[in-house]
Amino acid sequence: MKDTLSPTEILNEVDWEICDEILSLKAQKNAVILAHYYQEPIIQDLADFVGDSLDLSRRAADTNADIIVFAGVHFMAETAKILSPDKKVLIPDLNASCSLAESCSLTEFEKFVKENPGHTIVSYINSSAEIKAKSDFICTSSNAIRVIESIPADERILFLPDKNLGEYLIRKTGRPMTLWDGACSVHEAFSIDKILRLHQKHPKAKFIAHPESERHILKIADFIGSTSSLINFVKMDNSTEYIVATEAGILHQMQKAVPDKTLIPAPAYEDNTCSCSECDFMKMNSVSKLYQCLKNETPEITIPEITRLKAIEPIQRMLALSQQRLN
Repeated sequence: MKDTLSPTEILNEVDWEICDEILSLKAQKNAVILAHYYQEPIIQDLADFVGDSLDLSRRAADTNADIIVFAGVHFMAETAKILSPDKKVLIPDLNASCSLAESCSLTEFEKFVKENPGHTIVSYINSSAEIKAKSDFICTSSNAIRVIESIPADERILFLPDKNLGEYLIRKTGRPMTLWDGACSVHEAFSIDKILRLHQKHPKAKFIAHPESERHILKIADFIGSTSSLINFVKMDNSTEYIVATEAGILHQMQKAVPDKTLIPAPAYEDNTCSCSECDFMKMNSVSKLYQCLKNETPEITIPEITRLKAIEPIQRMLALSQQRLN
């Protein structure tokens, strides 16, 4: 775990004292800080681990930390609590939610399942603990194909809450599925017209995209993959320019991995500050909130034990498939 920061890891406008206090509190309280790829750069640089949601939760569970501070969104912190029930799990802003998780309430989910009886339920990890507890399998964008292909061909599948990822899986696996009508606000914000114009300016750039993106965006992609897969691709690929269609926060870690390559965020419809697509929920976390969270040990994530025990079962099925792949 980090206990010092180099000057290059801190942005000039960030209060050095707060950063030092965060590191000091982390050591005093035997805490570990997790940051998703979509967090602002300074939070990523303060974190012990940076990655995607499930990988972070698994790595935190393997540490001897007493406290997990998850700089991400609510469902991610819930997943960490599911896997680490004996650790105190904190989140800098309790209101940091997710458009996918919010699109699928427990009431509407139960109605959807009742209207489609006899199906195997596969829920994307971007869902609440309550939804996970009522699912047969959980999947991530990196292992979703493996999960779908593990289900017997004669079983009908409900997939939720991301219809774009679901449609991508149907095309990749050939398995018909009934899809929940939900989508990620970040990955539906990309403008294909702007992307095509940008590519005209950078004709040698490869276009890479996250599978939560819409079908017409994925259709023009040179590579489609999860956040970690996108980073690995630019590391291994021999091109020097990439247009990247996922939340712009990933560019910080990606650029660290390939400092000599040119990374361009895919443009969104709206003319916002960086003309890229950013997650407002992810950006609700800040260094000051991270400090207050660690200092006061609140907001804390709590999950009823009966829900946690039910939610961990489909996660364990998914992890077992991953282990089989490794073996």
